Amino acid sequence: MSKIKPSQGAPYARIMGVGGYRPTRVVPNEVILETIDSSDEWIRSRSGIATRHWASPEETVTAMSVEASGKAIADAGITPEQIGAVIVSTVSHFKQTPAVATEIADRIGAVKPAAFDISAGCAGFGYGLTLAKGMVVEGSAEHVLVIGVERLSDLTDLEDRATAFLFGDGAGAVVVGPAKEPAIGPTVWGSEGDKSETIKQTVPWTDYREGSVEKFPAITQEGQAVFRWAVFEMAKVAQQALDAAGITAADLDVFIPHQANMRIIDSMVKTLKLPEHVTVARDVETTGNTSAASIPLAMERLLATGQAKSGDTALVIGFGAGLVYAATVVTLP
Repeated sequence: MSKIKPSQGAPYARIMGVGGYRPTRVVPNEVILETIDSSDEWIRSRSGIATRHWASPEETVTAMSVEASGKAIADAGITPEQIGAVIVSTVSHFKQTPAVATEIADRIGAVKPAAFDISAGCAGFGYGLTLAKGMVVEGSAEHVLVIGVERLSDLTDLEDRATAFLFGDGAGAVVVGPAKEPAIGPTVWGSEGDKSETIKQTVPWTDYREGSVEKFPAITQEGQAVFRWAVFEMAKVAQQALDAAGITAADLDVFIPHQANMRIIDSMVKTLKLPEHVTVARDVETTGNTSAASIPLAMERLLATGQAKSGDTALVIGFGAGLVYAATVVTLP
């Protein structure tokens, strides 16, 4: 018989607060057209994107995360000292070590929390949310700060016609804490590494360091392959998340998919046969694809504008480089 004392966590976990930060510079498609042969009409028809936010030198991964985190903590009604763990999902923090989560934790005033980064691309928020839920229920932290943050403008090849218009910068954060009833459903997540070449960094950092390539590494993708995978395979994953939560599409109030592309979002809505009453996040139009930050940023905007309200049932799904994915049903804070 084991002598280990059982964990003493909460019966369930919930999202208690949400916050976001968008850089002050708004970049319209006209700026993108200065370096690629395309048109505003083509960009809008292919992606639904009209503008995106690009960070200034002062709007670092840390600075944006601190702003978003402060809002999430205030929204949750707790103090920074109550944060027991900080999880940051990002692919655009360029220091291999230490984890940017440790710096963010110190800057927000948390007291010796667990702090670490994860790399799960556009599914990173879902991965972080799942880890946070486990911590709260297991008892290793009462409140967990989950941050999705990117400066993808640093990894954008402005001469790549397939991707130059896609990416934006920003940070989104949520506080996960104890709940008396289920408020974060089971996560359906996974990876398909055989498709890793469809979204990737162009070359390793070492190639750039050694001078074998002159162009700074950037994110590239096979657009049509990604589109087909996202529309057909991710709709199945979204349905599995509904099934795991024990609800149907008719029970939903809100759908918050990763803000990758408006055509992907609209196709998923059609495939899932979402009723007209379901509010669908379409933040991509003015924010672009912000990878790990896109779901919490979209969530915050829906709540701030009154398109969604506290207590609504929402399906969230992220998917991207890896290829990786994560979907779950949550109660909005």
